[in-house]
Amino acid sequence: MIVAFNKPYGVACQFTPLSEHRTLSEFKLPKMIYPCGRLDTDSEGLLLLTDNGIIQARLSDPKHKLPKTYWAQVERIPDDDALARLSGGVRLNDGPTRPCQASRLDFEPELPPRDPPIRERKNIPTAWIELTLTEGRNRQVRRMTAFVGHPTLRLVRVKIGRIGLEGLEPGKWRAVDRDELGL
Repeated sequence: MIVAFNKPYGVACQFTPLSEHRTLSEFKLPKMIYPCGRLDTDSEGLLLLTDNGIIQARLSDPKHKLPKTYWAQVERIPDDDALARLSGGVRLNDGPTRPCQASRLDFEPELPPRDPPIRERKNIPTAWIELTLTEGRNRQVRRMTAFVGHPTLRLVRVKIGRIGLEGLEPGKWRAVDRDELGL
């Protein structure tokens, strides 16, 4: 079984409570499934889970270069140079990132309000960008956008491979057919 889950903000990608954060156990997910990769507690969006170890390894292992698409609300409006730097890969403290796709969204995504809301500053505008990565380092999108001078305020993973968030409200899940994954 493979499940697509829209992880809300503030939920840890684990079933066992080990901290003050909410866990996956409160969402009535099928038994004996485990996350394929992670999504930080302060990030939202698509998380795939499965009971199949081979599929879990395939979806989690960066050597398979499965694209993951994120929408990031960032401080200030990134110019073409900042987007080019992101696209070409940036050098983080744990080494250079792979090249990725980076673009400004010309619309504000229709997302449910976040609880708690992001911090807002009167004199600093925000913008939404879309990043598609083929690796998944710890807090990578946040570190990349900060590196080019545009700290991330809200981060939503909207797609993994061919699976997207369409029709999934926060806290809801659906079964995914293996053919949808393209594995």
